[in-house]
Amino acid sequence: MLIRGAQALVCGAGGFIGGHLVNRLFEDGASTVRAVDVKPLADWYQTNTRAENRVLDLQEKEACMEATDGIEAVFQLAADMGGMGFIENNKALCMLSVLTNTHMLMAARENGVKRFFYSSSACVYNGEKQTNPNVVALKEEDAYPALPEDGYGWEKLFSERMCRHFYEDYGLETRVVRFHNVYGPLGTWIGGREKAPAAICRKVLEAKISGKHEIEIWGDGHQTRSFMYVDDCTKGIVDIFCSDIVEPINLGSSELVTINQLVDAAEDIVEIKLKRNYNLSAPKGVNGRNSDNTKIRQYLGWEPSIKLRDGLARTMSWIEQQMLASVTATR
Repeated sequence: MLIRGAQALVCGAGGFIGGHLVNRLFEDGASTVRAVDVKPLADWYQTNTRAENRVLDLQEKEACMEATDGIEAVFQLAADMGGMGFIENNKALCMLSVLTNTHMLMAARENGVKRFFYSSSACVYNGEKQTNPNVVALKEEDAYPALPEDGYGWEKLFSERMCRHFYEDYGLETRVVRFHNVYGPLGTWIGGREKAPAAICRKVLEAKISGKHEIEIWGDGHQTRSFMYVDDCTKGIVDIFCSDIVEPINLGSSELVTINQLVDAAEDIVEIKLKRNYNLSAPKGVNGRNSDNTKIRQYLGWEPSIKLRDGLARTMSWIEQQMLASVTATR
């Protein structure tokens, strides 16, 4: 199925990745894009004036039926989620996203949607394979035997299974992608839901602006991750959606770095060095996680095009603009 000429729906369009995806779908020739989110429009990270923007609570089946009416291509990104601090302290709230995924699949089937994209997460992977910072990159089969992130990861894994069975039992074509740490501008950077790159950028900028050259780091800084810039993510979403890939597949960078190296990069961008205070009692997630991109390279020849330092510089520039705007607004 091609995006060009398609009638598309983006669920979670008021969020970080969803907002960027709406723009990408128009760039790729979608005929119409219906953008849906539970937040008031004023709280969306970005809105595209070409889109049909609607505020709907997709935990309710009636709202899902309304959202999917006349739609061919569904991109289901709506979920209650955030960084590690949020998902470790809001397990029940994260699990409730299963209502959205269940009702969206039911509505998509009943309204004759042609293809359904579901955004899963690397949090589905077995935690016992992520205890060492020098982690072996995670292959798709490493999700089983199942031992995902408590709460959020279990919900994602369960919803993956639902997509599979709706495909097998009802013929609804589904595509499932496991995101690995997506970052970039026009996303959460303060308030508790932000992920590591945005949090580090903000903290480094706060230290520079305040003159207090210290930073708090959650954990010992040796935990490892890979980070994918949002433009690479949205391209990967569309490529996988249009492909014949029917099993869950990784979408992430294989450029593994420690959290300390992430701080190094942020410091280098703003030309500052900070004293590091390690909070060993703060949520830090698994010790090591990286994306094995063997399958997506084989299927699509895909690799991220934007290196971490370049993407981090763009993200930091945007966050600095938001910080300065906030200061100006309070004067």
